[in-house]
Amino acid sequence: MRTILKLTVRGVRCILSRLYSGGRPPAPLGGRILTNPDDVFQHNMWDHVQWNEEEREMAQQKAEENSKHKIPVEEQTKYDRDANKYWDRFYEMHHGKFFRNRSWLFTEFPELLPPDVGGICSSEKSQEYCSSPPICASFPGQHADLRILEVGCGAGNSVHPIINTIRGSKAFLYCCDFSSRAIELVQEHPDYDHAVCHAFVRDICDTTSPFPFPPGSLDIILVVFVLSAIHPARAQGVVNSLAGCLKQGGIVLFRDYGRYDLSQLRFKKGQCLSDNFYTRQDGTCVYFFTKDEVHNLFSNAGLEELQNLEDRRLQVNRGKKVVMHRVWMQSKYRKPYRLSSSV
Repeated sequence: MRTILKLTVRGVRCILSRLYSGGRPPAPLGGRILTNPDDVFQHNMWDHVQWNEEEREMAQQKAEENSKHKIPVEEQTKYDRDANKYWDRFYEMHHGKFFRNRSWLFTEFPELLPPDVGGICSSEKSQEYCSSPPICASFPGQHADLRILEVGCGAGNSVHPIINTIRGSKAFLYCCDFSSRAIELVQEHPDYDHAVCHAFVRDICDTTSPFPFPPGSLDIILVVFVLSAIHPARAQGVVNSLAGCLKQGGIVLFRDYGRYDLSQLRFKKGQCLSDNFYTRQDGTCVYFFTKDEVHNLFSNAGLEELQNLEDRRLQVNRGKKVVMHRVWMQSKYRKPYRLSSSV
């Protein structure tokens, strides 16, 4: 028993060394701080911008105004039922050119860096305890030491930077989307590599369909601007299902829209489905989260909070001399270790 506890504690320390201690990361969502209001038009974006009471009240009023006239219930079902069709149409129209590759990914989520390509656990001894336990089954990525899943991968704006980073390492990436057209775009990209990535079509709201890997086998799940596209009533079931894919000590990396973000305030009347949940002109949907909602989603799934930040920034149009408030949520949650009581 003492030997088991010793190995488990060393394993926990290894995982923790890949994560941030305390409530703020070393580079907490950017470091460009506006200290002099006269300097506001010197840059396109400022970090950690706090709203004054007047700004907050105006944001609340705009959200209340565009939510007064909700889409009739009998018309709402099509946005949930046909969501994959709306996203197929979106990717067919834009061919992956709508979003840019996420250059911030490894700055904010360094956990994605495998130990053998410069991750925080980089020594051979640390790698031994970061490795996945052996699983007696044949599946893509079964021999990897670090298994990553991105859900709702879209056209691959996170996938391709990750592939280029983990190629040649002991890591493996899974990525899925319920838009078949999105997965086609991922696989058609010249950076796609079957040796380090397995892309597949999957509706994560369908919690009964199997994944192409065993339960409890993933080290990291990346959930970036995905839950906001799902009906709020389905979100908890999705998070519960994803939590079951993690091994003990595995983590979820989450980023999504925050309450009263500029994009929420720009909605017109008649586009609101329910409180803080809207449909765009193209039929895709978006929800805007609060910190408490994010915490409840993941903690109710049995995960421990490592980070739950509200990323408030000031976006600047220097040509038009206009400033706009952006709000995103960024969080990290871990599946806790369960020590065996057996000797």
